Amino acid sequence: MKTLGFIGMGNMAKAIAEGIIKSGKMSGQDVYAYAPHQDKLQKNAKAIGFMPCATMEELLEASDTVVMACKPYQIEGVLEMYRDALAGKALVSIAAGWDFAKYKPLLDASTRVQFIMPNTPAMVGEGVMLFEETHSLEEEERKELFDLFSALGLVEEIPSHLMGIAGTLTGCGPAFIDLVIEALGDAGVKYGVPRAQAYALVSQMILGSAKLQLKTGEHPGVLKDNVCSPAGTTIRGVNALERAGLRAAFLDAIDAIVG
Repeated sequence: MKTLGFIGMGNMAKAIAEGIIKSGKMSGQDVYAYAPHQDKLQKNAKAIGFMPCATMEELLEASDTVVMACKPYQIEGVLEMYRDALAGKALVSIAAGWDFAKYKPLLDASTRVQFIMPNTPAMVGEGVMLFEETHSLEEEERKELFDLFSALGLVEEIPSHLMGIAGTLTGCGPAFIDLVIEALGDAGVKYGVPRAQAYALVSQMILGSAKLQLKTGEHPGVLKDNVCSPAGTTIRGVNALERAGLRAAFLDAIDAIVG
């Protein structure tokens, strides 16, 4: 891969471009982007360091690998107009719902496709990048993409039939955890902790707890038990959360999305 081009430059595309450039895995001179709002594109280009393009034609001519980062409802129109220009290129889709099977009938046979589902923590280098197992990239291209996206967090290959549920967990999950941060922050404020400090304490606690589980590989239940002393304060709080149906609430949230 010599050059990378973004069709669209929303928040996720900005996070990906910035992460790749900051990591040194690609030079900003080799990263291109096109978006219809040129003023905003120029501003982002100056801040992040990529090369802004005035037209789609300019972008596609400059890029051998293209990231489809526009709104999902816009994609079919883009493919109809630029199907021939995408021939022979690698196309990476980060648009929700646009997997390999959906692209295949709309592209030239020479266009190679990889569907990736990122999530918002990628903006701070702590994301989860789900690579659909079914793809048509060349082996070396895929290795390069794995390496590029590893600058944004954890990279995992997922079977096509599990991309939906895996993407629900990683894509919607941050909103659920944000609710937890807000609720525990409110509890701190209730008992006198300034709000900004309460949020900082809770967010760092969640970050540390997550890193501890990832590093040790311990079952979350074991880590929970390690904090719960006999007749202690934590087990009382755990008991209250169990009575309130915390586990069931999270399961119900996923059911509401998937169902």
